[in-house]
Amino acid sequence: MLKGKNILVGVTGGIAAYKMPFFIRLLRQAGANVQVVMTPSAQQFVTKLTLSTLSGNEVIPDTFFDHDTRTVKSGTWHIDLGQWANAMIIAPATANTMAKLAHGYADNAVTTLALALRCPLIISPAMDVDMWEHETTQANVAKLRELGYVIIPPEEGELASGLSGKGRLPEFNVIMEVLEKVLAKSHRDLDGKKLVVTAGPTHEAIDPVRYIGNRSSGKMGFAIANAAALRGAEVTLVAGPVSLATPRNVRRIDIESAKEMLAAVAKELKKSNGLIMAAAVADYAPSEVALKKIKKDKSAGTRTLELKTTPDILQSLSADAKGKVMVGFSLETDHELQNAKTKLKNKKLDFIVLNNPTVEGAAFGSDTNVVTIITKNGKAVKLKKMSKFDVANEILDRVSKLLKS
Repeated sequence: MLKGKNILVGVTGGIAAYKMPFFIRLLRQAGANVQVVMTPSAQQFVTKLTLSTLSGNEVIPDTFFDHDTRTVKSGTWHIDLGQWANAMIIAPATANTMAKLAHGYADNAVTTLALALRCPLIISPAMDVDMWEHETTQANVAKLRELGYVIIPPEEGELASGLSGKGRLPEFNVIMEVLEKVLAKSHRDLDGKKLVVTAGPTHEAIDPVRYIGNRSSGKMGFAIANAAALRGAEVTLVAGPVSLATPRNVRRIDIESAKEMLAAVAKELKKSNGLIMAAAVADYAPSEVALKKIKKDKSAGTRTLELKTTPDILQSLSADAKGKVMVGFSLETDHELQNAKTKLKNKKLDFIVLNNPTVEGAAFGSDTNVVTIITKNGKAVKLKKMSKFDVANEILDRVSKLLKS
């Protein structure tokens, strides 16, 4: 998998940096082309000469200034390398570097390059246990995952401080395995294809303050959009009200109601090759929306709210979707297969993704999912619990095949 691949290695200022010459040598032995980028702090632990000799390329130590030659390097090296690479891995990744990446800082060569990437970024943190477990570090890790970066959790063991706990750089076979899996799933088989992906809930207004909605976090749809973009697709993400960051290289359209989502999807689908409808669209909306906040009537005790059905987006678009790949989701808590197959047939889909939020690992807001993929010929494939990014790639594997057929 690594033979002939272009791999960027970002080294930051943690004690585990001393191990990186051995990792770079492994990459070269596997046939990869390696370019090393360092932070100034990393150079306190390992020299540029060592990493340059082992990688076979000049190390980039800083954004502009070369402290050895006392010269300023010009050019758009970060843009060039960002397009050259098949993957980038930052190891060891310090808490400081992860904080910068989570908030878009570009104050050294590693963080500048990370912002210019057009390939997957793998982050392998290594630090003392208390730094790793600190709530701000964990918040930054969660933010980085939302941005679509792959995080390799640190291992437990004895640390440089003498303490024991989580914070060790994983063994290189673990890092290599993750790198190979990312490369296998990020091949650009969707180059030139245009996909529309929907995500999140819809909010159906009751009055200016209240609404009818559901518990969808939007994470599954955002994972699909991110994975599709990494595989080369031109992705338009139509998102309901969620608090997720837009994946890199994805165009986002924010909507609120089912009616707004239908209008946006219908417009975008005309110029696209397919639709993946991962959004949890509300089934009902109030028949009338109050112009002012409805006051609480304590004497009444109850209040009746009349509802109407919202438009079925997939069914509405199926007649005009000839030649396009159409994928739906079916969230069910009972009679799962039967209900999903009925939706698959009625909405004239190529396949449908079934999940049950009451199953362990598939709850709302979770970073994992447990799904069954059902094709229009009735074949059902149940996948094991996996990250939503991995589920996204399972879905896109099938979309890619349909687009080629």
